[in-house]
Amino acid sequence: MSSGLSFASTNVWTIILFMALVMGGLLVGNTLKRYIPFLRKSLIPVSVIGGIFLLLVSTIFKFTAGEYLFNLPVFSEGASMTGIEALEVLTYHCLAVGFIAMTLRKSENKGKVKGRVNEVINTGITTVSTYLLQGFVGLAITVVASFIIPSLIKASGIILSFGFGQGTGQALNYGSIYENEYGFVGGKSFGLTIAALGFLAASIGGVIYLNYHKRKGDIVIREAAAQLNTELVEEDGEVPMVDSIDKLTLQIALVFVCYALTFTIMTVLGKLVGKGLVTTIYGFNFLFGALSAVIVKEILKILRKTKLMHRDYVNNFLLNRIAGFAFDIMIVAGIGAIRVDLIKDYWVVLLILGIVGVLVTFLYIKLVSFKLFPKYAHEQFMVMYGMLTGTASTGVILLREIDPSFETPASENIVYQNFPAILLGFPMMLVAAFCPKSATSVYITMGVIALYFIVLNIILFRSVLFKKREKKAAANR
Repeated sequence: MSSGLSFASTNVWTIILFMALVMGGLLVGNTLKRYIPFLRKSLIPVSVIGGIFLLLVSTIFKFTAGEYLFNLPVFSEGASMTGIEALEVLTYHCLAVGFIAMTLRKSENKGKVKGRVNEVINTGITTVSTYLLQGFVGLAITVVASFIIPSLIKASGIILSFGFGQGTGQALNYGSIYENEYGFVGGKSFGLTIAALGFLAASIGGVIYLNYHKRKGDIVIREAAAQLNTELVEEDGEVPMVDSIDKLTLQIALVFVCYALTFTIMTVLGKLVGKGLVTTIYGFNFLFGALSAVIVKEILKILRKTKLMHRDYVNNFLLNRIAGFAFDIMIVAGIGAIRVDLIKDYWVVLLILGIVGVLVTFLYIKLVSFKLFPKYAHEQFMVMYGMLTGTASTGVILLREIDPSFETPASENIVYQNFPAILLGFPMMLVAAFCPKSATSVYITMGVIALYFIVLNIILFRSVLFKKREKKAAANR
């Protein structure tokens, strides 16, 4: 019996047209980046430009045709969700796919890092401390603003730490939780807008900082390294690039096997904890994705040691490309998914959050970088500022401007700081889930964040604080 499926049906082409529009946004962003001098100098990532372009076009459609571009029938016909919802789903999944690809990579330069454990730990503590600072400041702003704008929930300010500190995917996750479970109208778009403001702050602020210190002569531009080495693509002991299966196909297969394992872990945990925490668990898809990648990575190592697997199937270069692709799509889809009509009442609050968020992040990271990383203070500042207003890749883009060959330890710091940052930062995610339950829980959260910030900074500045005490004690003798 024929199913009646016709390849001439619009339903068959919906997903292709949808993805073509997303990819088309990236191509337009790349063109604008190349030909508009301001954009070329600004270091704004192509994905951000592409996302803003799609947002502008989509918003014009909303106010002229009465519907957002992605919600037109051609992009969602026959689907179980609207086009905007599909963009949100794409953003959600790309976050986890990117984390899995990065975690699957083989660890390099471990020997170099062993001698700098304190610097790596300090970088991790700085990351979490910045989340806390952003979260506290964000909450302080929205607590005050909520008395003027009744639809704004007091807890929404904590999303600043996710939009700036962790990027589009996590801003969407928490915006979604606040919208679906606590009635925060426009919560998703609120979070995505904060993330977009963070990218602009990272790119434009980074360029201003660079140009200022170049003129002062504080920053020395290093020469770039040689072009791509073919050994990165095909290292000794790895599967050949050209074989009975394409090497890139193997990397993609490993990533999606990890993601299937991620879904299994989250499903089992969801049944164990009950309905109350299910949404929160699925909001941590990127963390469970990283955990799944570690499990698969260890299984592959065991197979190699026991000689059951004779070749190495993991290639860092290709996994970096997969992660880059996932994060580019995540950003362009996330910005394109913003619904301006839902956040029209929050624009002033969003701008205040963005401006104050940039200032406190800038000042705090500059203080830490120059106090604790004096040998490469500018490099550490650039990579940390870019990461904690945009993403790790934004930080790397800024770092490349002054350290193109990654001669300083700054690039290694943000790679190896992930473990201490995840460990120390996990409580932040728990309090963010607790925060919106009531007005009292918001104030409790602010108190917990402030206390945790003080404790972490005593640990972070331990060398400075205890040296002063030792000097005073020596002077008194």
